[in-house]
Amino acid sequence: MLKRTVFYLFSTILIAGCALARSKAPFPDPAVDAPLSTTHGKQTAVLAGGCFWGVEGVFERVKGVTNVVSGFAGGDKSTAHYEMVSTGRTGHAESVKITFDPSQITFGQLLKVYFAVAHNPTELNRQGPDSGTQYRSAVFYMDDEQKKVAEAYIQQLDAAKVFSRPIVTQVVPFNGFYAAESYHQHYLDNNPNNPYIVYNDLPKLAALKKEFPQMCKR
Repeated sequence: MLKRTVFYLFSTILIAGCALARSKAPFPDPAVDAPLSTTHGKQTAVLAGGCFWGVEGVFERVKGVTNVVSGFAGGDKSTAHYEMVSTGRTGHAESVKITFDPSQITFGQLLKVYFAVAHNPTELNRQGPDSGTQYRSAVFYMDDEQKKVAEAYIQQLDAAKVFSRPIVTQVVPFNGFYAAESYHQHYLDNNPNNPYIVYNDLPKLAALKKEFPQMCKR
């Protein structure tokens, strides 16, 4: 069944409320970013940051984002199934595919939310109580522009020592995204009282509202 079981609950409670090891200075805007488009459109970002439930929930609340899907990226289509990915041997990472309007929000601004509140980019092959390569931090870039923005922002954050530890986020080429099973979609909204959600993901939503109120839909 699901990995978020009672087996994980004790360790989840232990880390509940732990803030990312960040400086108290305001989280910086990307120094390298594309300008807002002058026309409406659709662009895509695929990001991995641990359990996709919370990452999806965060980006669903960001202005300019029109759709978010939980799924898998980094491996083959044949192994893009939850139970197989959970073994940590498929090459996949739990990911979200974000569709956004580039006239409303830039890729760099999405990365600001991603690094600041959606996950901890200094944890290698884990997030909180979840461990394994399927929980790694990764940006699956769509083109050279996204690659440039992501790499420059990581360098910027590390140089400014925004985190007390180096960022371990991978910046790798996109090679396919496969939607997860239907019960994973909108899991946070459909299961707000799930202990895993309460202790690990609702604090992310609170952080989004506190740090970036101007970017929140609600």
